[in-house]
Amino acid sequence: MGLSIHYSGAFKKGESLSSMIEEIIDIAKVYNWQYFVFNDTFDDESFGDLKYNGDVYGISFTPPECETIWLSFLSNGKMSSAMHLEIYGEDEERQDYLYMLSVKTQYAGIEIHKLIIHLLRYISQKYFSNFKLTDEGQYWETGDEALLKEIFSRYDGLINSFSSALEIYPKTKGESFDDYFIRLLNQIQKRGGKSAQ
Repeated sequence: MGLSIHYSGAFKKGESLSSMIEEIIDIAKVYNWQYFVFNDTFDDESFGDLKYNGDVYGISFTPPECETIWLSFLSNGKMSSAMHLEIYGEDEERQDYLYMLSVKTQYAGIEIHKLIIHLLRYISQKYFSNFKLTDEGQYWETGDEALLKEIFSRYDGLINSFSSALEIYPKTKGESFDDYFIRLLNQIQKRGGKSAQ
């Protein structure tokens, strides 16, 4: 639960991965964000193929109170992450998930969310192909800061409602977790998603 950004794409053939990494490092240093650099040059033999080796290329960085943002790729040039490779790399039935990245920005706040969106817009235009992004805050799509604030408030309210419901309606002895969460969600719905007074 929490407002997130979902994205996918590939690295543009002919662009410099090491240049993109240098730009991200410069930005991370300005904001004092932690970052991690993977391989900085693609293996030309598998770039653009369906198959990939077990290596990760690119960079990841983590703003405060935010999940890690992966600007990383597999050897075929498609966006992925070390975590996705570990979970989905050998799973042929869920292979599509290998290339679906997300980052939760709910706890980082509006300013970090906006900064990430602007950064992804700049980097994607310069270095990515087939880039797609869905912003649950709708800032990517609209640029509307008032709408983003409204959506952040809505998510905050939902999280607060859920947290207060956990306190008001504790799990009873012998109740399964499934039954407990069904009961809890019914109580939240009856209250209209409003936090406890």
